[in-house]
Amino acid sequence: MIEAFVNARILAGDRFLAGHAVLVEGGRISGVVEATDARVRGADVHDLQGASLVPGFIDCQVNGGGGVLFNDAPSVDTIRRIGAAHARFGTTGFLPTLISDDVDVMRAAIAAVDEAIIAGVPGVIGIHLEGPYLAPERRGIHNAAKFHIPQSGDINLVSSLRRGRTLITLAPERVEAEAIGALVGRGVIVAGGHTAADYATTRRALDAGMRGFTHLFNAMTPMQSREPGVVGAALEDRASWCGLIVDGFHLHPAVLRVALAAKAQGKLFLVTDAMPPVGSAEDTFELNGETITCRDGRCVNARGTLAGSSLDMAAAVRNTIEQAGIAPQDAMRMASTYPAAFLGLQSSHGQIATGYAADFVVLDDALGVRETWIGGERIFAA
Repeated sequence: MIEAFVNARILAGDRFLAGHAVLVEGGRISGVVEATDARVRGADVHDLQGASLVPGFIDCQVNGGGGVLFNDAPSVDTIRRIGAAHARFGTTGFLPTLISDDVDVMRAAIAAVDEAIIAGVPGVIGIHLEGPYLAPERRGIHNAAKFHIPQSGDINLVSSLRRGRTLITLAPERVEAEAIGALVGRGVIVAGGHTAADYATTRRALDAGMRGFTHLFNAMTPMQSREPGVVGAALEDRASWCGLIVDGFHLHPAVLRVALAAKAQGKLFLVTDAMPPVGSAEDTFELNGETITCRDGRCVNARGTLAGSSLDMAAAVRNTIEQAGIAPQDAMRMASTYPAAFLGLQSSHGQIATGYAADFVVLDDALGVRETWIGGERIFAA
């Protein structure tokens, strides 16, 4: 049976379409057609009553949600709970993110993601290993005792996921360019983050195949007049992508606007860096033996160090529109089209177009999530 989504403002490419319908068959989009098309009349029709139908949000940095943290229990059940929590806020694709941990935990996390993909857990598209090859000087909330320089076996471990995408965040000054090249050669997406590198070192990593930057501006060397640092290298480079945490705490609105003005169009995308409180009534959790408290969206330890966020993707889109003053469709593409491109999924995800995965978000006039669809299946309804 063909499904038809009608009576909606459809975000197709960079503009909204009216008077059209989206046809879905076998979990994929089979057409974006005029509402009067004969195929619509013979389909199972979903009347969206004037809501916006936009590409599903893709989050490359999800530490937790639904009251659970991936590090605490790297299992299929944990991934399923995290995915369900974030689906409430429009996330249709995500990378469970492992904060710097021991090799055994890394191995278990990779295996769990592989099993989750085999099991068809909705939304999981790979793994993000945030560390442990990071700089102690820019550790943030990470436990520096877990950090180390990668050895010969580490490349095999990091590249061992058999299905889905692998993203690793590393400090370029802690990993040789040859090792970065070896990871890239095995299909791993490399991003710089939690780094004290200078401009030249960052540039060498980019030349070796580093593809992006994790939570731009946070936990990295800033741009200064005589030392561009990691931030300067990231903004200057035309080919790389940068993730942004637009929660009102990680970035000042003016910094967000500067980044949008400086970086090549389509190369900035939204992430949540979400922790267990997202989709949960709990406002505290344990991380590295510390109690993290979330109040009014801000997650910190006892010293006031930011520890991820309680941000969701729908809120990130709304915040970006409000703080940056950009058009809604531009913010929505920062949550869907651009992260898909960063992950190399630009031909299958992140757009409402023929042949793409039927991953949608239905938004009301206030950009609240009414429905979330993954692979043509409704995963969440408000």
